[in-house]
Amino acid sequence: MHSRSKHEDRMEEDAVDRRVGARIRELRKAARLSQASLGAAIGVTFQQVQKYENGSTRVSASKLWLIAQTLGVRAADVFDTLPGPEAETPEEGGRLIDAWARLPRQQRDDVLSLVENLAAVRWPRVRSQAPVPQTSHALGKTDPS
Repeated sequence: MHSRSKHEDRMEEDAVDRRVGARIRELRKAARLSQASLGAAIGVTFQQVQKYENGSTRVSASKLWLIAQTLGVRAADVFDTLPGPEAETPEEGGRLIDAWARLPRQQRDDVLSLVENLAAVRWPRVRSQAPVPQTSHALGKTDPS
């Protein structure tokens, strides 16, 4: 198992800070506010807003909330440009939705329970210590041999 270095973690954090800052800038401009106006509304200088926007200074949760309130958006909207599981595999999401729609109600409940249980597993540790349980029996399939 490959463990990440502190340097790799920091580089990823810096990239997130830059993306959040760029999103703040985008939302601020869409709201037609200057850095000085936004700064005054949230209690910081325009230089501090500049640092948030270029990612050189992290935005605290409370400032992020104030920024969102001032810009008339939800705090979550600031993170819209960050990748998540759904952004990495949109075709799989579509396939899951299509398959889900074809399932009878009882199977939907079973599949949902299975997925919730799988999501709760800490996979890297489990793979190295124990086999993954067979799911075909839980889904009503039998072994063809």
